[in-house]
Amino acid sequence: MRLPRLLAVIGLAIVAALPARAFETRASAAWVYDLSSQTVLLEKNADIPLPPASMSKLMTVNLLFEALRDGRVTMDTTFAVSSRAKAMGGSTMFINETDRPSVRELLQGIVINSGNDACVAVAEGLAGSEDAFARLMTERAHALGMNHSMFANASGWPHPGQRMSMHDLGILAVRLITEFPEYYPLFSETQYNYKDRAPANAHNRNPLLKLAAADWQADGLKTGHTEEAGYGLVGSAVMGDRRIVFVISGLTSETERAQEAESIANWAFRQFVLKTLAAKGTRLAEAPVWLGAADSVGLTPAEDLTLLIPATAQGGITAQAVFNGPIAAPIKAGDKLGDLVLTIPGLAEPKHVPLVAETDVDQGGFMVRVKAALGRLTARALQAANS
Repeated sequence: MRLPRLLAVIGLAIVAALPARAFETRASAAWVYDLSSQTVLLEKNADIPLPPASMSKLMTVNLLFEALRDGRVTMDTTFAVSSRAKAMGGSTMFINETDRPSVRELLQGIVINSGNDACVAVAEGLAGSEDAFARLMTERAHALGMNHSMFANASGWPHPGQRMSMHDLGILAVRLITEFPEYYPLFSETQYNYKDRAPANAHNRNPLLKLAAADWQADGLKTGHTEEAGYGLVGSAVMGDRRIVFVISGLTSETERAQEAESIANWAFRQFVLKTLAAKGTRLAEAPVWLGAADSVGLTPAEDLTLLIPATAQGGITAQAVFNGPIAAPIKAGDKLGDLVLTIPGLAEPKHVPLVAETDVDQGGFMVRVKAALGRLTARALQAANS
């Protein structure tokens, strides 16, 4: 039986809200995400493939983290340095052909020094050549859902085939934070000087790491700059139980990048609050049951319903339970039966929360089936009489 998609407008015991004041970013493209509640706070040209500059080094770091996790390398594994790697211009960690830097040293050289030479050494060490590594970067990006990314090199050196969207960079940042917690602290290191060769290039360029903010703390990830891309930053910061991830690009100077990044973090943390709207197991709606021992089943959230909402509480959230119904018995408690769809003014997209069965509902007995059969016959008779 093909069941119709049913929708029930429900009332929750929640504090609703007016839209948060929209953030008018100076970045040409941006994506801001609250990781704790999995909520997109801001999108601006977020799915347009753009030159990522050195922010694309995060994909090189991701592939090296994956190699560490898989046991293909360790932090003490050493890589050779080719003449091609040594000859890289732009930001470098100043390695040469006689060096054998370790994976740990190359990671520091990439993240802190933004070393183009380090990226080439990693690419050649993992894939044999930078071209082969770039193909792996593209394939892996698409497998991770980063569909607006393609790579021509490991460093972000300007190339028409090197493109990433701000959303894709955000997906990548979230992955580095959540999948590799043992390595992520590397992004908060502020200085690295390989063999004392680069005192002028030893400082992490992430401007937020230098701030002594009273209520939030930045701990990553990567800056980028080319003439074509402008100044960009993939950033993350923590305040209490919340973590935000944001990506900005197209700023006109280091100063504007630093100011914009700090402003976005302040806005994200201070214009939104986490609220628990309903506890796990709270009945939020009922769905009709087909051929069951009960006529309906309660719908509850599988976990505490905690959402990020704009801070100025006034009114405006709508909640709808959506499910295919009537739902055929038997039903087991905890079965996912539908979704709670919440539209919250000030957020970029609706929130979908799984709804599960509150209790078991067994199949009905003989009389239930007789009653259902009679109901179908009556409906057909009425339909025939009216046709």
